[in-house]
Amino acid sequence: MNVRDPLPPEDREQPKSLGGETPERRIKNVLDAAVSEEIPTSRRHRYRETSESPGGAADPYAQAGTESDTGETGPGTRHASLKTEPVLRSQNERSEDSGEQDGMRKSTSQRGRSGRHTAPEASASRAGRRSGEKSETTAKKSRSFTSESSTPRNGYDAETEERSSEIPAQTDPLADDLPLAREAQRAVRVLNPAGNVSMPRPSRRRVLAVANQKGGVGKTTSAVNLAVALALHGNRVMVIDLDPQGNASTGLGVEHGAGVPSVYEALVDGTPLEEVAQRVDGIPSLQCIPATIDLAGAEVELVNVVAREARLEKSIAAYGGEVDYIFIDCPPSLGLLTVNALVAAEEVLIPIQCEYYALEGLGQLLRNIELVKAHLNSRLRVSTILLTMYDKRTKLADQVEQEVRGHFNEIVLDSVVPRSVRVSEAPGYGQSIMTYDPGSRGASSYFEAAEEIALRGVKMSPGRQGRANQKGGE
Repeated sequence: MNVRDPLPPEDREQPKSLGGETPERRIKNVLDAAVSEEIPTSRRHRYRETSESPGGAADPYAQAGTESDTGETGPGTRHASLKTEPVLRSQNERSEDSGEQDGMRKSTSQRGRSGRHTAPEASASRAGRRSGEKSETTAKKSRSFTSESSTPRNGYDAETEERSSEIPAQTDPLADDLPLAREAQRAVRVLNPAGNVSMPRPSRRRVLAVANQKGGVGKTTSAVNLAVALALHGNRVMVIDLDPQGNASTGLGVEHGAGVPSVYEALVDGTPLEEVAQRVDGIPSLQCIPATIDLAGAEVELVNVVAREARLEKSIAAYGGEVDYIFIDCPPSLGLLTVNALVAAEEVLIPIQCEYYALEGLGQLLRNIELVKAHLNSRLRVSTILLTMYDKRTKLADQVEQEVRGHFNEIVLDSVVPRSVRVSEAPGYGQSIMTYDPGSRGASSYFEAAEEIALRGVKMSPGRQGRANQKGGE
């Protein structure tokens, strides 16, 4: 056998028995039948259109295939059917296996291109099959769309279900680690609804003058909130508003309009404090002696009075009511009203704002206290310094705190009152921060400061601890 001619000898000896078909042409036909089943449509058409017979001549059977379209029989007809049936079969298989729209478009375009070289009978059968395939594909697409819409993609629902199962159950809203629970605990601690004597009472009456000649450092706010904190925890407290503006009276919700008995009558006319004192609503153990605008003329009226610096001291000494603490809210000046407060008090509480200007006027205040102590009240001493309006975001506040603690040492309270909008809002409602927002940080700071003051008062006279315990049980 010739290596270049794979056909058997009998085929090579009778070339005209196949209708004039040469051995080379038969090899080409066999190859075309095999290629039609394996090569994609686009490549198969390119092969058929550009293929040439041996010797470089055009394919003589291309015309035979064309004549077969008119109904004549011949080798072209068999060649066309040989090529068409595998194409349709492979296309049907692909259209049935593919349910996506892009696959359908591709197979449809391939069928259209291949139909140009097929017989009319094959075209008719192909058209019928195409319509059936379209209807079947449409049904498949509708079924797949319905199944896709009902079944989540990529297992989304399963993942969501899995995640929801992994979410821990909600904890108790009153758990200790929740901010709301911590705020509620602070509020209960500050308000003391049980009415227990949680802050020890002093062995004797303590009179504190809240003084600082600089305005806006928190004198009135500190006096009001410290008094309320002590009163809520079992102490009997009185607040004397010695500022003509009457801000302490406003903060406690006490009437201080024109014609209301006030501290002015006690200083000028000698009216007993029992007659001008008012109870604070909601806090039975807290009293307030209000200030009216008449107090602004008290300094002028007391100029010719003998021992005008001790008018307030005499009124406090004559008061027969039981009281543990008396806070005197001084005006922002070093006038006669402030001197009366320093003479009547035994202790001075100085609020210091954590700013440079507050430190600048502190030296002058300390010199005046020394003068009063040397000539008018030898018992007077600076017992407490409270840092207010502390802003932790600034380095200046930290520097002021370090300077004050380094200079005054133990008389500075450990508690620091932060700058808080809630503290400023409370007087607008006639309340202190302790009752306005007891869970706030400002209320907690003033509560801790009041607790420190109470504990220091017990340590001042250890020999009278038994009397303090006796009074605490009353």
